[in-house]
Amino acid sequence: MDATRSIALLFVILSVGSSPAAAQRKVAYSIRTMGTQGTVTIVTGDSLASLPAARAAHGEWLRVDSLMSNWTRTSEVARINRDAAAESLAIDPEVGRVIETALRIHGESRGAFDITIEPVVRLWGFLGGSPRVPADEEIRRALALTGAERVEFDPPDRVFFRKEGVRIDLGGIAKGYGVDRAAASLRENGVTCALVDLSGNMTALGSPPGREAWVVGVRDPRDRIPSLVRLELPGGGSIATSGNYEIFLSHGGKTYGHILDPRTGWPAEGLISATVLAPSAMEADAWATAFIVLGPDEAKSLASGRADLSGIFIEPGQPGDVIWVETVLRGTVEIEPAAEGVARIVFF
Repeated sequence: MDATRSIALLFVILSVGSSPAAAQRKVAYSIRTMGTQGTVTIVTGDSLASLPAARAAHGEWLRVDSLMSNWTRTSEVARINRDAAAESLAIDPEVGRVIETALRIHGESRGAFDITIEPVVRLWGFLGGSPRVPADEEIRRALALTGAERVEFDPPDRVFFRKEGVRIDLGGIAKGYGVDRAAASLRENGVTCALVDLSGNMTALGSPPGREAWVVGVRDPRDRIPSLVRLELPGGGSIATSGNYEIFLSHGGKTYGHILDPRTGWPAEGLISATVLAPSAMEADAWATAFIVLGPDEAKSLASGRADLSGIFIEPGQPGDVIWVETVLRGTVEIEPAAEGVARIVFF
């Protein structure tokens, strides 16, 4: 870890004190990684003693980023994108595990989640460029290189692209996998109560002092207030939120979000936020993106038909936004007082 990260961690520790006899409290250890802010919050009575576990969890994020980033030439994903169309490649087993999960969710989501979207994302300038609205013909050419059927995966660790120019982007699932690995690292280091948060991809361990579950907020996608709803996340639970509010471009009086529909090549419309509770943060991450692409009706239908997923979907409306909450979450979700008048909960 570089000096800047070490100094940031030291500041957090010094600011909360480190007496071994201190009462159990939440201590946050933050780091900049995977293009965003990540925080490991550990319930501890000794913040200095918890530092090695937090740093080990941070190390998992850095390691996952080194494997799966599309922003470097040295990652395993970069090697796959360079060489997988020429021959069947033996790849890192962890990357294989993520690709296998992504391909499964592609089928289960009716094609809404597709890691081969990379050429289209790059065309729009959301990956390594300046965002722009491409011409229809450009989108058609990029779509000719996409489709999960172009990826031949032989578990656990071989991959082949069936067409030259195919590229994968794990940006819609890698952060969730990183959260899973960080949480596993904490458990291996004896941490029993913590919240792992990487840009809204979260996993909870145990419960904080005085509560039966961690309480987390769902961000207001319009940034009028910090969050629209709060919900309980029990120990062992994972959650992820995706929205078109994070990266976007404006053109011709219209705003285009960065989550693209792999079936059309155009930004997804209908939902401005999707929050998913799932068995793992990796699955929650991918499904949150898929539900944005599917839109409100298909998202509600698919989520309500699966026992392993629970959804909270925000749809723009008048006079206020509609927060669709799956019935199974009733009693664990409540609207923020400040959100009254700007949004309303409707159970489905």
